[in-house]
Amino acid sequence: MAKRGKRKRPRRGRKGNYRKRRSDEQEVLPRFLIVCEGKKTEPNYFRSFRVPKDVAEIDVKGLGITPPQLVQRALSLKRKASDRIELEEYDQVWCVFDKDDWEDDEFNDLIEDAKNEGLDVAYSNQAFELWFLLHFHYYDNPMHRDQYEGKLSKLLGHRYRKNAKDMYYRLYSMQKTAIKNAEKLLALYTFRNPAKDNPSTTVHLLVRELNRFLPENRKDPA
Repeated sequence: MAKRGKRKRPRRGRKGNYRKRRSDEQEVLPRFLIVCEGKKTEPNYFRSFRVPKDVAEIDVKGLGITPPQLVQRALSLKRKASDRIELEEYDQVWCVFDKDDWEDDEFNDLIEDAKNEGLDVAYSNQAFELWFLLHFHYYDNPMHRDQYEGKLSKLLGHRYRKNAKDMYYRLYSMQKTAIKNAEKLLALYTFRNPAKDNPSTTVHLLVRELNRFLPENRKDPA
């Protein structure tokens, strides 16, 4: 039996500009790895994106570890996929974590370190629920994360449950509004300082990437 060699993967251009790849006459699908600080809230949300399995592979992990541990775990998984013959490399690896009570310098350094390692970061200052709030209204006044639950409960018309599995579906019709509000919020900060920019989030950047692979957003091949 011929010895199996490691499959080469073409280099990507700009993010999201995936070139058509084939290996052993089979198309190699784009692969996403999304590692989340929380075990339920964030993974439940991202797993709800209905990306067809024959279009892209989305691997979502809720690890329940600290942001520094999260970045190291993401790097480990990325390298493992790159080194193993039977696995295709990840096209994008995203780390999803919050500011919470982390020291400012530590939080900013972690984001920079992750980016320098080729990782993408969907951070929230102060917490992921800010992304949910932006579906309803634009917020640019500093808020502590303890305020999010009460605001969301009032807007939803029932008590917000942090680990709810249906938030994606409840908020989907307002997602375009959330993206616009998140973009407007980031534009407010002329000199970006994630640890000080309260409120702010980059979750919409990951959402936009995933949306590219939804059936309603894909063009039929010519």
